[in-house]
Amino acid sequence: MKTITTTQELAAFCAEAATFPYVTVDTEFLRERTYYSKLCLVQLAMPGKTDETAVLVDPLAEGLSLDPLLDLFRNPDVVKVFHAARQDLEIFFVDNGVIPHPMFDTQIAAMVCGFGEQVGYETLVKRIAKASLDKSSRFTDWSRRPLTEAQAKYALADVTHLRVIYEYLAKELERTGRARWVAEEVAVLMDPETYVTHPREAWLRVKTRSNSSRFLAIVRELAAFREDYAQSRNIPRSRVYKDDALVELASTKPANMEDLGRSRLLLREARKGAIAEGILEAVKAGQECPKDQLPEVDTSRDQLQVNPALADLLRVLLKAKTEESGVASRLIAPAADLDAIAAGMRDVAALNGWRREVFGEDALRLCDGRIALTAKGSTVKVIEL
Repeated sequence: MKTITTTQELAAFCAEAATFPYVTVDTEFLRERTYYSKLCLVQLAMPGKTDETAVLVDPLAEGLSLDPLLDLFRNPDVVKVFHAARQDLEIFFVDNGVIPHPMFDTQIAAMVCGFGEQVGYETLVKRIAKASLDKSSRFTDWSRRPLTEAQAKYALADVTHLRVIYEYLAKELERTGRARWVAEEVAVLMDPETYVTHPREAWLRVKTRSNSSRFLAIVRELAAFREDYAQSRNIPRSRVYKDDALVELASTKPANMEDLGRSRLLLREARKGAIAEGILEAVKAGQECPKDQLPEVDTSRDQLQVNPALADLLRVLLKAKTEESGVASRLIAPAADLDAIAAGMRDVAALNGWRREVFGEDALRLCDGRIALTAKGSTVKVIEL
């Protein structure tokens, strides 16, 4: 198992990799104690059947530059193959401003090819590569050096078996004509905006039970301060304060340090210093926010008049289409989309792109009364009316 620790070695490997149609990629990282992921290891493999064409790259090695790898990521003639790529891509984008292109995600491809919902790598290794994985090193500290032999073996397996999986799925997509479907999904992963966190929008991820604009204005300010603070110090947002404490603060509206001291959920470190001052300023800003700048919550879906019978029929149709196409149902249309369609909404993902071909077109025809469903045993069929 070769470990690359110099820029020269990395450049030599990437130059050779550039002569092949694809390279498999994986990473190991830590994020428990930081806001941004800390890249600890990069695994790469060129096409082949042995471990000799696979390497471990140590980004923590003194003096090593990832520039040769970034150039390979930009090479339009080499497909970069990942499994469940989102976190890997986020690391390279945040650290280096680069998103590998072109890119292939075997998890997405597997969902399109009939392997179920968000299928794991281990499952694909068993079902396609006919091998097994030793997962004992999965939750180890990847920043510690030297790596153990078990860690290195585990890490390398994440890219060696990936070659077999990729080649199988690529052929299956070519056979079924579904490569474009995967490309549509991958396009979202390759959009830089996917990995940009805007502090002023962080409040949208906080679950609350109130739609009061004034309350939400305070939530917005508290969430924005937390995001800015966590980003600037590279610490997890939960280390500043958790969501439940944020909602409590928005409800109690502390005006001074004494008020903060009465909080039941606020961490001790947040009751003093810069965090405490930031909380008080955020609460004040939310309370003083001009009416025309108060946040508005989209409650259109909450107010939808869903036809329950039609929603049930759409679920039956989705199940039939899932069985017919082999595509994971959640990838085609989540339950919220079905309810939205049953309520008359048409601006939903299930009615666009490849999803429209698989499900959306017949869903609209069902809503318009142009088709019906019939069941015989466990089989559901579409009948033209």
